[in-house]
Amino acid sequence: VPNENTNGFIFAKIFGGFEKIRSSICDLVTISRLLNATLVIPEIQESTRSKQISYKFKSFSYLYDEEQFIASLKNDVNIVKSLPEHLKAARRSNEFPIFKPKNSASPNFYIKEILPNLKKAKVVGLIITEGGCLQSILPPSMSEFQRLRCRVAFHALQFRSEIQTLGRQMVERLRAWGQPFLSYHPGLVRDTLAYHGCAELFQDVHTELIQYRRAQMIRQGIISDELNVDSHLQRENGSCPLMPEEVGLLLRAMGYPSKTIIYLAGSQSFGGQRLLIPLRAMFANLVDRTSLCSKTELSDLVGPETPLPSDVFQLPRPKSESEIKEEWNRAGPRPRPLPPPPERRIYPHEKEGWYGWITETDKEPNPSPRDLRMQAHRLLWDALDYIISVEADAFFPGFNNDGSGWPGFSGLVMGQRLYERASSRTYRPDRKTIAALFDITRGNMYHPKHDWTLSVKEHLNKSLSEEGLIRQSLLSKPNSFLSHPLPECSCRISSFELTKLTEGKDGRVLYGD
Repeated sequence: VPNENTNGFIFAKIFGGFEKIRSSICDLVTISRLLNATLVIPEIQESTRSKQISYKFKSFSYLYDEEQFIASLKNDVNIVKSLPEHLKAARRSNEFPIFKPKNSASPNFYIKEILPNLKKAKVVGLIITEGGCLQSILPPSMSEFQRLRCRVAFHALQFRSEIQTLGRQMVERLRAWGQPFLSYHPGLVRDTLAYHGCAELFQDVHTELIQYRRAQMIRQGIISDELNVDSHLQRENGSCPLMPEEVGLLLRAMGYPSKTIIYLAGSQSFGGQRLLIPLRAMFANLVDRTSLCSKTELSDLVGPETPLPSDVFQLPRPKSESEIKEEWNRAGPRPRPLPPPPERRIYPHEKEGWYGWITETDKEPNPSPRDLRMQAHRLLWDALDYIISVEADAFFPGFNNDGSGWPGFSGLVMGQRLYERASSRTYRPDRKTIAALFDITRGNMYHPKHDWTLSVKEHLNKSLSEEGLIRQSLLSKPNSFLSHPLPECSCRISSFELTKLTEGKDGRVLYGD
């Protein structure tokens, strides 16, 4: 149990979406224990008041249950809701040291760099932007810290009661159909697509948007590659996502009937509904949160919000007869050419969602108040999708192990499914192998040969087995511990039979512990 006399306080600001928030909180608790520090409930920047969220919630409590979080970890870390009053003013004037650690920061970095500052100033600030602030794989001597990460992720981090209630209701509505259901997360996120250079797999405006974001990443030093890359070569290397049409064909090859219930997870899919048309044609029972919940249920989850000013186009005030005559007299000698017609206004309903700016300007505008609010709402939609994906009878990721080093939604779901039920039906497809299979039958995808169907079945069945588990451990665990928390977080039981261990090149146990 932690001592009340700690070395000081750690406060943190977390930037990023749902998956980055969840992974970062687990790392923060682990670091607080490592440094014998008191953790201040972290600020989630996506849900601060500046995002115009409901007055009922603070930053952290918009998504998670604060009381449960503090109570669950009382034997591991001292957690407080805010800094003591005598330290708040100093924080506002930036008197305390602030660090921006990388997601690959080692324990030695915290002990040698941050601990002396913490003991001296009694307060240290962390800004987390990369979805984590501690390396994924820790030395064997720190196995208890890995188990602490699991206690945070799978026990302490509980969604607030309203999210849990609605999530359970959604699962019950899916079960009421009387058949198993599969959850599918496309993983089509603009940042990830830009990082890997998958622009050419899309069309028109979406290609431009991906390239614009990729150019930004190059300027920021996130990417050291060229702006224009061969997207089809990236796809063959497994660096681009499986498209919804391809996933539908894979599921059909596996023998899933057309009446299979598929839940579409993810608060947004870049490319819009157009990409989902082929999948919906193959599986008519493709549902998402909007088809399972009423608008009232979703608005109740969001809470009471201040109404935003509506962007309504107003016609200019009609001119009086005297004003028209005065304008005519000022116009000069006749005859004269007619003035050019005024620029046609682009109405809001003609813009394609949040990327309508590309039709008006070359520079992406700052997010509007409505955009900021929608970003906060997406945290809630991702939380609902997370609950359903963990409970689903089967889970199929469209884009996991992408190699970017950022935690992914699919990886977190797969990690929790592995932790709770290692035998759950979780597909772990190798996108490079799948791309090679599709290249074989690209001209006849909807009527493939029998041998092709057998090859797909063999590959996906292997991904469900021990072979898929070991591959997942090798690929995803170095980037995100929570995507494969075994064997560190498995139950410890005494056994007379020694299981055969599968070890990696670095000596760590991958399977069989």
